[in-house]
Amino acid sequence: MILHVSRVALALTLILVAAVARAGDVSVDLAPDPKNPPAPQMGDNILFRSVIRNGGPTTVDGVIGWLSLVQIDPGAEQPVDLEDWSAHKAVTATALKPGETLVAEWPLRLIQSGNYRVVVSVVSRDGGGIATSPFADFEVREKPVVESTRVLPVAVGLPLLIVAALLWRRKAA
Repeated sequence: MILHVSRVALALTLILVAAVARAGDVSVDLAPDPKNPPAPQMGDNILFRSVIRNGGPTTVDGVIGWLSLVQIDPGAEQPVDLEDWSAHKAVTATALKPGETLVAEWPLRLIQSGNYRVVVSVVSRDGGGIATSPFADFEVREKPVVESTRVLPVAVGLPLLIVAALLWRRKAA
């Protein structure tokens, strides 16, 4: 009986070690697109690229990768709902063979000013654990609500147009 229990414990340990090793086979890199604006502001679009790589000796089945966004402003730390920020869903691969990579692009439309951190996470169907990319931090500047280049022509032009119409009407009468 004791021999049977120790065999079961050994088998469970080997399964756990194999699962951890499988999780370690998948790696994720994340980088911002070099074409992103150097100081992005609300309303801008930015792009991140990730590379999911199987560095192990066996095929990983059912690969799923997704992007997470967290606001990291002091006192406002919270996960961000990507519904307004990105229409991009998770990326998937039926299988990732040894040495194979899966490249994904993650577009974001910047909705709110603040400091943010983005990360890509990857799991597989066989549940061998989770792999995450290094963090990528960025700041979104507030966009001025009133832009003088749009307001000034209207603020000056409309009164001038009204005065011109009144003068034209007076001359016609």
